[in-house]
Amino acid sequence: MNWTNDKISALVEPDRAHRKAYVDEDLFDLEMERIFERLWVYIGHESQVKNPGDYYLARVGRQPMMMTRDHNGEIHVLYNRCPHRGAQLCTARKGNAGRRIRCSYHAWFFDLDGRLDQIPASEGYDGTNLKMDDPEFQVQKAPRVDNYRGFWFASLAEDGPSLESHLGNSKVAFDQLIDRAPGGETEVVGECFQMVQQSNWKIFLENQLDASHPGATHESTGIAAMTIEKDMRSAGEEPPIAYGFLSDFARIGIDGWGKFGTVAHPQGHCSLEGYMGIRPDDPDTNEYVRLMYDAYGEKKAEEILGVNLHHVLVYPCLSVQPPLQQLRTIRPLGPDRTLTEIWHFRLKGAPEAIYKRALGYYYLVNSPSTMVNADDLFNWWKVQHGLESQGGDWVSFHRNAGFDVVEGEVRKSTPGSMSELPLRHMMQAWKNYMMSNGGGS
Repeated sequence: MNWTNDKISALVEPDRAHRKAYVDEDLFDLEMERIFERLWVYIGHESQVKNPGDYYLARVGRQPMMMTRDHNGEIHVLYNRCPHRGAQLCTARKGNAGRRIRCSYHAWFFDLDGRLDQIPASEGYDGTNLKMDDPEFQVQKAPRVDNYRGFWFASLAEDGPSLESHLGNSKVAFDQLIDRAPGGETEVVGECFQMVQQSNWKIFLENQLDASHPGATHESTGIAAMTIEKDMRSAGEEPPIAYGFLSDFARIGIDGWGKFGTVAHPQGHCSLEGYMGIRPDDPDTNEYVRLMYDAYGEKKAEEILGVNLHHVLVYPCLSVQPPLQQLRTIRPLGPDRTLTEIWHFRLKGAPEAIYKRALGYYYLVNSPSTMVNADDLFNWWKVQHGLESQGGDWVSFHRNAGFDVVEGEVRKSTPGSMSELPLRHMMQAWKNYMMSNGGGS
């Protein structure tokens, strides 16, 4: 189908979106071109290529890319393609290439910044059009690469807003992941969880700040966790704090999630406030706060710890939960398939108990084996299949529509509601980015 601007615009109304936005193959191709291969897309954290020669593979839209660190300590984002015959240069997810990257097909060698360094039997090219310094025979770089506080992004568009401009208010997600560390640094721990969900990428993003689903979708998980907590207390044991992350799903109830406010920011970013405070009055937390006071001074430390934030969606590809030290990134594979990577971070200088508390959430809520993930993945699969049917054309975002609180460029959900503000906001941004002239809202 020829998707003109008028046809794309008609897919999104103020309180609903057309099902074709989630299932149409041609629209997916346009999403790759106009969103994921134009906007700033997350590549990885600098700690994933800690040493000279390290590389890590990522995907930007439909393009296979790799992040490398050269022997001067500089980080680069390159297309994972040999300029000779097109072979991918690296196939292991991560590794260390040593001094140079070697193509396994014909043993061409490249520096870590992509420059062609050596060709075996190079005399065979004497007198031909191949020149060692010709840009055509270097590993191509992403047109634009930048980082915010060690979190690296790439844009495949030659021009456009800067990374910092695009991130806008969502920078707080990365600030919190670093500033909450008494040592002022954060690093990725180990390897990520990977899952391929059988659903559209937008369904994942919408679910993250959908306040009306947790008490319904995850109610059975919450009841199971409450039962275990009760049994442990009956036996004279105090259940781990992390168990409360699960039992809250039942304890709060289906109607109780309105107390957690949502905020819509420019460029399509959104945030969730107030959920799952992790500052109980216990020895581990108090020791952590003391270390923060020592590092920043009491006033600054309280400003950092007092940020009312649980979750930030960085459009179009990230879901960041700074208080729980985790980041999820999505790599769309098709209109009905999405790769999700879930990373966990360690705060330098924080007590081990604080790290393990956040790790408990990482395992209990977001590992591939949890009941929480199973509930979500099943529902997303059902949504995808339902939208592929002809049982209706529209997806409803009507909850509290028309009652958002507008504060300049920011919109906030109606107090005490389970507003679908973030869902409406992201679909409006989607529409604007998908128009041929681009531009978010």
